[in-house]
Amino acid sequence: MKYLDIKISTRMRSAATRRNAADVSGTHLWLVLMKAHRALERLATQSIESLDVCLSDFGVMELLLHKGPQPVNEIGRRIALTSGAITTAVDRLEARGLVAREAHASDRRARIVRLTAPGKEQAGSVFAGHKAVMDSAASGLSKTERATLIELLRKLGTSAGKQAVPRQLEE
Repeated sequence: MKYLDIKISTRMRSAATRRNAADVSGTHLWLVLMKAHRALERLATQSIESLDVCLSDFGVMELLLHKGPQPVNEIGRRIALTSGAITTAVDRLEARGLVAREAHASDRRARIVRLTAPGKEQAGSVFAGHKAVMDSAASGLSKTERATLIELLRKLGTSAGKQAVPRQLEE
């Protein structure tokens, strides 16, 4: 019996040592974040596409739903679409009667995009379905853990952003 106690105790110490010696380097952190991001991105893409909406259309509708009417160029900047891609997405949504383009109040060159009444209904429905899927994905963490993770990721992002090397313009 004493031999068994010693054997179990040795194994437990060995496992504790491995956990304490876990790689906490910046590189390992980046790899873990990348794997988590990829898994969440796959799930998000599947969720959005299962709602019969492409990613760019979802991005436009979500932005307009939560931020209100926006200039076309601002939509593109916020959801990282080129001017051609944003024009195509807005054209597609406009053809479906989900958004409308209007003249900008103070800039004759700019156009404002807003959700129509059916667009608000569709965007609300699509976003609610997607939100449920993403909430389920995060259910492995408690609300306190999620809040802590969000705070830490913001801190990490701010720190990394300050250290980012600006691209040199080629001559």
